[in-house]
Amino acid sequence: MQKKFRFIDLFAGIGGMRIAFEKSGGRCVFSSEWNKFSQQTYETNFGDVPDGDITKINAKDIPNHDILVGGFPCQPFSIAGVSSKKALGRKHGFEDETQGTLFFDIVRIIREKKPRAFLLENVKNLKSHDKGNTFRVIMKKLREDLGYDVHYRVVDASSVVPQHRERIFIVGFKRPMDFAFPKLIGNRPKLAEVLEKSVDKKYTLTDGTWKALQRHKKAHEKKNQGFGYTLADKNGIANTLSARYYKDGAEILIPQGKNPRRLTPRECARIMGFPEKFKIPVSDNQAYRQFGNAVVVPVVKEIAKSMVKVLRENKIRKTILDYA
Repeated sequence: MQKKFRFIDLFAGIGGMRIAFEKSGGRCVFSSEWNKFSQQTYETNFGDVPDGDITKINAKDIPNHDILVGGFPCQPFSIAGVSSKKALGRKHGFEDETQGTLFFDIVRIIREKKPRAFLLENVKNLKSHDKGNTFRVIMKKLREDLGYDVHYRVVDASSVVPQHRERIFIVGFKRPMDFAFPKLIGNRPKLAEVLEKSVDKKYTLTDGTWKALQRHKKAHEKKNQGFGYTLADKNGIANTLSARYYKDGAEILIPQGKNPRRLTPRECARIMGFPEKFKIPVSDNQAYRQFGNAVVVPVVKEIAKSMVKVLRENKIRKTILDYA
């Protein structure tokens, strides 16, 4: 029986990365997440309270580990995030001092702890943000400054869950490795298969909200803009679940009778690939934010399996299990 490898979970959110890496044989030895509601969900499911603000954590105090994982904040780089920040006259990308610079905390931790590998996740737009300059800075830091063998790919989770969700995954190894991103081939369920049979009436849009969304969509259609609501195809896949879903659920509305409804938090968990036993201890609004910011667990699980396999089969250096 193989010993468990050690990993740390940065910008942990509600633990989607942790679930995936534990299923791949890992043991989490440290986690960090600043949001108190996400900490609550994380503790409820894993029994650990993540450390808070990563900028205040001394890298020397973090336990030795084999793999570093982290979905660093995406709002400074997402299409919606950049648009909203521009509209408010606020900075975005690395110029966003509250979130955009957190990538450099990952850099300082990697530099100090020198893990054998890392997995980072962000929005697809990271690659094109600021005409590609942001991504060039990231690659330079990881490849040239830290000396890691880096691979990346934009992955659409629709192969394994009923949701169109494109995210960029960045994998790095301390030594050159023959790594390839896994092909995601699964028995993806239809959206209808993950919907609950009986849903509380509170998830049905009120007449006022539904009429407002319809007016909003018509106004944008006249301007040849695609903004508005989307009625999901129950026999297909949903649009991308976002952290703003709590506002009106416009991107994924389930058609029914007179007025459509929002997804329930449990349905959100399902289209993100979280296990049925995953507990949701927070309010609906917080749950929508949390799942909208989460990773799709089956996608990360397959990437984790590929990373661990490559590391365990490598014969050049000691195995990944040094710290176990």
